[in-house]
Amino acid sequence: MHLRIDDIAKAWDGHKVLDQVSFGARENEFVCLLGPSGCGKTTLLRIVAGLTAPDAGRIALGGRDITALPARERRMGLVFQAYSLFPDMTAAANVGYPMRLRRDSPAKIAARCSELLERVGLGGLGSRFPDELSGGQQQRVALARALATEPAMLLLDEPLSALDPAIRGQLRSEIRLLQRALGIPTIMVTHDQEEALAMADTIVCMNHGRIEQAGTPRDLYERPRSRFVAEFVGRANLLPTSFVRETMPGFLERRPPGGETTYELCLRPEDVAIRSDARGEAVVEDTVFLGNLARVTLAWRGRRLLAEVPGNSVLARGEPVSVDAMRGAWVCA
Repeated sequence: MHLRIDDIAKAWDGHKVLDQVSFGARENEFVCLLGPSGCGKTTLLRIVAGLTAPDAGRIALGGRDITALPARERRMGLVFQAYSLFPDMTAAANVGYPMRLRRDSPAKIAARCSELLERVGLGGLGSRFPDELSGGQQQRVALARALATEPAMLLLDEPLSALDPAIRGQLRSEIRLLQRALGIPTIMVTHDQEEALAMADTIVCMNHGRIEQAGTPRDLYERPRSRFVAEFVGRANLLPTSFVRETMPGFLERRPPGGETTYELCLRPEDVAIRSDARGEAVVEDTVFLGNLARVTLAWRGRRLLAEVPGNSVLARGEPVSVDAMRGAWVCA
């Protein structure tokens, strides 16, 4: 592991924010810390950066214990939600600022700034000041500045949340492509599940200061281990064992051993197949058109069920339909 975090704990005013958190990041890996506000993900990132001291635990980078090292000696590139650019400096001067602090030569600084501004799509804009740039362009400058000193890791704290959806989607792709091209290990904090699914090699899903599950985006989406992960990473229909036994007994063959209420069946909306059927047991309650797909809420055997169908499907409110669940995963209730 390039980065190893072992048993990190932190409390503020007696309130436990991080509770024995452990995980690792490999060389070239993009890791997303995903979770709701207050789950401890930003505190954990600040501890990795050296901006906050842990109460307990150990952090190793490249096999070296950095737990007690000050932030300036950790070689971390930081990008925050706020662009934090110097308003009286040009884009190029902002990018070159950390290189000037370490007294690099003017020629080296100029060459590196030009290279990085080109990489982030701002070639030719180095002479502009922050107030002459859009929000997306300012965040690109902040990203280039974080990369200027060739850090050992890149740390991103919700860097896209202040941007409008179109720019956010574009910059999301650009950051991922840049990270792959540079091969720099990266940790990004986000509460946006779509962002994590699209960008991460590994998602670390957090809740109440603990890791609920860590794995690939596909692992967390298709094989969630808990009710929290199933509901936070995507949409989910969660059905108790008693209901599954009556309606879809075939799924019981794959149910882990345990008490009747220990596990629930997680059905993703796209895995619920429906079709118009005058004798169907389900009734369409609502349909939300989302372009390429439509999200359908069904009343079925005393429960509500969410299904997703192609956007060109035409289902009217009150229409009877048949239901067939194609696959599902058992999760801890």
